[in-house]
Amino acid sequence: MRRVRYEHSGGPDVLFLEDAPVPEPGPGELLVRTEAIGVTLPVVRKVREPREPIALGGEIAGDVAAVGPGVTEYAPGDRVTGLVFGHGYADYALLHVAMASPVPDGARATDAVALVRSGLVAYGALQAARPEPGEAALVTAAASGVGHLALQLAAASGASRVMGAVSGTGKAEFVRGLGADDVVVYDDESWGDPVDYVLDAVGGDLLTPGLKALAPHGRLVAYSSGGGTVEAYDLLVGAKSVIGFQMALIARGKPETYERWRKELWRLFFEGALRPVVHAEFALEDAARAHEAIEGRANLGKVVLIP
Repeated sequence: MRRVRYEHSGGPDVLFLEDAPVPEPGPGELLVRTEAIGVTLPVVRKVREPREPIALGGEIAGDVAAVGPGVTEYAPGDRVTGLVFGHGYADYALLHVAMASPVPDGARATDAVALVRSGLVAYGALQAARPEPGEAALVTAAASGVGHLALQLAAASGASRVMGAVSGTGKAEFVRGLGADDVVVYDDESWGDPVDYVLDAVGGDLLTPGLKALAPHGRLVAYSSGGGTVEAYDLLVGAKSVIGFQMALIARGKPETYERWRKELWRLFFEGALRPVVHAEFALEDAARAHEAIEGRANLGKVVLIP
């Protein structure tokens, strides 16, 4: 089989395609013949970190080719999606059964990788904000794989006004097409009227304007791997709060919540209230171009590899 790997940190150019043996599924594992692989910002960032190379994992969807010892939930031929922590940029990937979920009839593999993991992060961040019907929301990185779903989910939850924040004006039309009432650019002097909650996927220097955009008693949910700090005084003025959210804690510690959210996402998808958008499909050998699209903030929706 083919597999994408890298041997030292750097930009997208360090990625290369190699031949590798098809792995054998161990206890509790599924061997999945990948049809679609989601490219995520955390993985793209990992390639640049000056440390030992990691396996390029992430979201996958495809057919079960074989099951490991003890697996009774799935059988060869079943369509599944899930998050892999080993090599995911490959023709075949090992998916632990605890991280797997079925792909419903009528959904494509690209729908699954665009919706399930990114959608779960978006939905979980929204739940962490404790939204009330009639509140106003702001979503940063609103054109990203997670952000474009978070924006739609905020609207579906009953927000009276949904604002999208993006890196450039070229993304405004796309975000408005998803239902945003207003669109702002990060370096705008003002982000408009205050909102009740912010779903922030960027972090870093954007935390300060995100907090400034909140109305009194507003909540900012931070779910980015971008880090950043906030001043305590910025929280005290207006009694604002920052809430951290990490999807992995839900997946590991609250599987029943994870499953309930997953079913809700598919319900919204089939009812037409949630529309995952795939920005571009790249061949496996073009993984570097996929990473370039993420790093250059060029993507409108999800970036996907198609083996």
